[in-house]
Amino acid sequence: MNETARSNVMIVLIVIVACTMITSASNVPKVLCYYDGEASLKSDALSGKVTLSDLASALPYCTHLVYGYAGIDSTTYRLKPLNAAHDLDSGKGQFRVATGLKYRFPGLKVFLSVGAYYDLSERENSSAKYLSLLESSESRAAFIDSTRNLLKEYGFDGLDLAWQFPQSKPKGNADTVLDTKATEHREQFITLVRDLKTAFDHDKLELGYTQLPHVNETIFLDIPKLNNLHLQYISINAFDQQIPQRNPNEADYLAPLHEPLGRVPGKNIEASVQAWTKQGTAPEKIVVGIPTYARGWKLVKESGTNGVPPVKADGPSPIKSYSSYAGYYSYGEVCSILANPTGTAANAMHKVHDPRFGPYAFRVPDGKGENGIWLTYEDPESAANKAQYG
Repeated sequence: MNETARSNVMIVLIVIVACTMITSASNVPKVLCYYDGEASLKSDALSGKVTLSDLASALPYCTHLVYGYAGIDSTTYRLKPLNAAHDLDSGKGQFRVATGLKYRFPGLKVFLSVGAYYDLSERENSSAKYLSLLESSESRAAFIDSTRNLLKEYGFDGLDLAWQFPQSKPKGNADTVLDTKATEHREQFITLVRDLKTAFDHDKLELGYTQLPHVNETIFLDIPKLNNLHLQYISINAFDQQIPQRNPNEADYLAPLHEPLGRVPGKNIEASVQAWTKQGTAPEKIVVGIPTYARGWKLVKESGTNGVPPVKADGPSPIKSYSSYAGYYSYGEVCSILANPTGTAANAMHKVHDPRFGPYAFRVPDGKGENGIWLTYEDPESAANKAQYG
C-alpha cells in the first residue's frame, strides 16, 4: 500500500470509532466508517469523544458512514433508537445531522446500523429478541415496516444489519448447544433478509450485513443464499477474538491476520474471510473490520518476561481515568499508555510489531508484582496490512 493510502488509514483510525476496508474488482478501495453516536457524549477526546462535525477530515476517505446504533423493541419488534433524546428530531436530531453529511460530501452513503452488541438488556439474553423476531411473519413485518419508515424519514441510504446471534463459547469451555432452534433460525434469517431487500428495493434503499464477533457462520448463516440476495456488502468483524472478559487467564491477539500456532482454528481474519469466499462470496463484497481500540490484561509474576502471546494473565487490566470498562482503551488512551511518560515508577512499555498477527505492547510487573500490563491493538501499519489483505 502506498504512503497516501497509509495516511488515509491513519486519519480514519484516529478520527473514527471504527473503520473497515475492502478492495473492489476495479481495485478502488472502499471504506466503511462506523460511528458510534454515543461517542459525542464522552467527556473529551482522550476518552473517545468524537462528534459528527469532527468527522470532516476523515469523511473524504469514507465511501460509507455507518451510524450506530439502533435496536429492537422486545415487545413490538419495531426498530427503535437506543437514545431517542440524542438521535431523533424530538431531541438533538443526530440522525438528521448524520444524513445531512451526504450533501457536504457528495458520493457518501449514510447507513443506520441495528444491533451489534449495543442493544443489550440486563433483563434478557442479548440475542433472545433477535431470534424471537425471526420466528413469525408478523414480527418480521413489524421490523421491516418500522425500519423502512425510519430510514426514509431521516434520509438514510440503507441499513447495516448487525444481527445478534448467540456467541460461540470461549476456549476451554465445555461444548454447549448455542441454539436448539438454529436450523429454523438460519432459514428464518434468510427470509428476513429477502423480505427486507424486497421492501427496500421499492424505495431504492440498500442493505448490508455485519457478522459480529464469535458468530458461527456454519450454524447461523446460509452463505450461498445470502450471496444470491446481492447485499451491498458483507462486513466481517474478525476482531475481539480474545478479550479479557472471555479469556481472563490468557492474554492474546485481538485480531490476528493469520492463525497463530496452537490456537483455536478459525479465530483470525484469513479464516473468517475464507469461510465466505469458499462458499462463493465475491471478494469485492467482503469488508474486513479494523478495530480502533485496545484490549488489555493484567500481568503477574507468573506471566514471565518475554511478553510473547499467549501470556498467563490475571483478568482485565485496570480502568484508565477516562475509561469505564476494565481492559478496554480508546485510541487516545492507547497512545498515552504507549508513550510511558517520564516520572512513572513503572517499568517501560515494550512494543512489538508482528505483521502476521498484529502489534502488542507489554510491561512486566515491578518488584511487588504490580503494574504489569499486556495490550493488543492496531496501528497504522497493521491497519494497512489488513486493508490490502486478499
